[in-house]
Amino acid sequence: MTDDVRNIVLGVVAAGISATLGWLTRTYVWRRKLRRKQAFFGLPTNSESLLVVNREAGRDGSVHRFDVFALLELSALIKGCGAHAQIIWHDTAQQGFGERTEFCVGGPFSNRRMAAHLHSLLPGVRINTDPEPGPDQGAFQIGSERYRMEPGVAEYVFLARLTAGQDARPVFLFCGQRAITNQAATRYLARNHEKLTRKHGASSFCLLLKVVNSQAYGSDVVEVVADVTRAAQAPLPTPRPSAQPAG
Repeated sequence: MTDDVRNIVLGVVAAGISATLGWLTRTYVWRRKLRRKQAFFGLPTNSESLLVVNREAGRDGSVHRFDVFALLELSALIKGCGAHAQIIWHDTAQQGFGERTEFCVGGPFSNRRMAAHLHSLLPGVRINTDPEPGPDQGAFQIGSERYRMEPGVAEYVFLARLTAGQDARPVFLFCGQRAITNQAATRYLARNHEKLTRKHGASSFCLLLKVVNSQAYGSDVVEVVADVTRAAQAPLPTPRPSAQPAG
């Protein structure tokens, strides 16, 4: 074997080894990211999950188009984990939580399941469900703070990941003042789940998000107002009784 042939053979072998090592490295990194994503969402390969959806107010059996967009965002996340989803109406989801990952979309006015989750898991949150127009319609109260919406200008939505125990599957809540804010929260989760995983891991959290100028930017511009986990999980403060005049 001449030196030229030997160099060619060694070059081919080195290129093959480099390509194999590169493929193994990329595969390892991809699988590691997938495992972290599956752990965050509680969605092992071939597992089942629930998409709980509300009904659009004033229409029988229909879903608001922005809530449909939210379901599409979540369906892509679930498929990316190699899991499966079942869509059910909010008023037919008569079961506990923790056995399967649940994604619950919609406010308590149109989603009974959401109202039950807020009552059980986030007792420090109150949402004004009065249908009559007014400055407090749809307002959020978290502890002693109140957040009113300005339709199309500034609207708020909860994004929460909650668990009932170490081995329980999480419940994700997307509870907004309007349907477009539900879509904004699901899109924020899809774009930022890696950052949320690094910050919160498998712990529960509740974020208050603000959707800015939805009449111009739709659901794309979202700001994090605060991490309200502690205030949302604590009971609301009891109002002090007013002082009575002596005598």
